[in-house]
Amino acid sequence: MDSPNQPAPGTRTSWAKRLGVIGAAAATTLLAGCTREQWEVGFLHEDSKGATSHTDHYIALWNGGWIAALAVGALTWGLILWCLVAYRRRKSDRGLPVQMRYNMPVEILYTVVPIILVMAFFFENVKTTNVTIDDDTPAEQVIEIYGKQWAWDFNYVTEDVYYAGVQANLDGTEQPGIEAPTLYLPSNTDLELKLESRDVIHSFWIPAFLEKRDMIPGRSSSIHLQALKEGDYLGKCAELCGEFHSEMIFNVSVVSPEEYDAYIESLREQGNEGQLGEEYNRTDWYQNPYEQEGAEH
Repeated sequence: MDSPNQPAPGTRTSWAKRLGVIGAAAATTLLAGCTREQWEVGFLHEDSKGATSHTDHYIALWNGGWIAALAVGALTWGLILWCLVAYRRRKSDRGLPVQMRYNMPVEILYTVVPIILVMAFFFENVKTTNVTIDDDTPAEQVIEIYGKQWAWDFNYVTEDVYYAGVQANLDGTEQPGIEAPTLYLPSNTDLELKLESRDVIHSFWIPAFLEKRDMIPGRSSSIHLQALKEGDYLGKCAELCGEFHSEMIFNVSVVSPEEYDAYIESLREQGNEGQLGEEYNRTDWYQNPYEQEGAEH
């Protein structure tokens, strides 16, 4: 006759099967947490490596964060699984296990280690921010970029020429003369990209450059960088800005300084001298709240 303390027949499950289920659940959770593009940024996205003077700093921060997170995760899961196996209830056990209110070494460990991790992440973020977002290197070329529903205007300020973009066509039909605007950048040159909006909130994003900035009406922002790797890249608006947001894309061509000068001359030959300024903004959409307040008083 079976002992009353023994499990009923058919209820025994091997520890290997249990660990397999736990491992599968953990792997599913981990892999579902990030898209393929997010994983590729640091480890597989070759276009970003060395693309600008900032991208390698972002990649180092991304990879370092993931390595630290995976190490902490592996240690945590290892300790959990070890406790499940080492302190499982055995057939010979009777009554309740020894009750412990605390363990001072463990208390110190899981207090000190998170503090160290948070401080390390904080200082690494500050260091990266100082050389990327807070980069204010004087520019050799200033380019003013206006976002508008649903295209882009590029003012090459230093050269006093412009390019007026039109909305890209993504409906699959052929429309001669309709193509995405192209932003030309000279390689190995200190650049300032001044970002403005003509109407609603947009967001300037070149995925391979690993940087994105909101473009808010009435507020200016800028990016200082060097484009190092010559080639063609895709840019887009990353802020839902209306019906044709998906067609608010643009191309980026990073070319040699000689090719850049030739492009600038081609704009002059087309009569595109001067700048497309604020006179093309939709002032009926945005009014400065401080001006409004002053008008009321």
